[in-house]
Amino acid sequence: MIPTQNQPRRVVTHISPISINYLHLRKPWIPAWWSAAFPGYGHLMLCKYVTAYILIAWEIFINTKSRLNTAIFYSMNGQFPKAMKELNKEWILLYVPVYLFCIWDCYRRTVQYNQEYLLGFRENEEQSMISVNISTWELNVLDKRKPYIALVWSLLFPGLGHLYLNRLPSVIFCTIWFVVIIQFGHILPAIHYTFYGHFAAAKAVLDPQWLLYIPSIYVFFAYDAYMNAVEYNKLYEREQARYIKNNYQDRFFKKPI
Repeated sequence: MIPTQNQPRRVVTHISPISINYLHLRKPWIPAWWSAAFPGYGHLMLCKYVTAYILIAWEIFINTKSRLNTAIFYSMNGQFPKAMKELNKEWILLYVPVYLFCIWDCYRRTVQYNQEYLLGFRENEEQSMISVNISTWELNVLDKRKPYIALVWSLLFPGLGHLYLNRLPSVIFCTIWFVVIIQFGHILPAIHYTFYGHFAAAKAVLDPQWLLYIPSIYVFFAYDAYMNAVEYNKLYEREQARYIKNNYQDRFFKKPI
């Protein structure tokens, strides 16, 4: 679509009733690192939801087929022959190219989006953004949120921090993914046995293949919720500053040097 006279060429923020999709400055190695921790998480940070879901589904499928997590689990316990036996070498060869692509693509896209943000921010410096979006089923308001609250809720249950921020696409994915991990990993029965002191039974019931997904989902969604809360606050302050400037500042006002 060709931009009109009143429409900016580059848009860095889009507020919908279910989420806020936006560009901001990021260090390229951070999304790349999260892609290395779990392919697809880096793209989720960049608000590329469809791409992230495809890559995450691929990671789960290949990781499960190759038994990679199980092999890692036994390797961490020093049981290297058992780890080699568990690893499915036919599937693991398919894992490597996509894994490397995720890291490279996140780094490349972050550099590109940083450039787009700088250009869009300069072009739209005088433009005020819409801070409220209401639909029949949902509404979203840009306001200040406390980052530590988003962090705490995410640590209690992954996805609640994003619900606090009204990032519903992340909430739906995280909740479903976390429940799947809990069920297939038999986490709750293991916790139940642990409370009763039956540590051998807890260890026997756990599935290492699904257990090793727990650290990545907890740490990533806690970090992502905290980071988004911080950036939401910056976005809110910038919107307020632009509104006050456009409506109350004298057009002949000279900025202090």
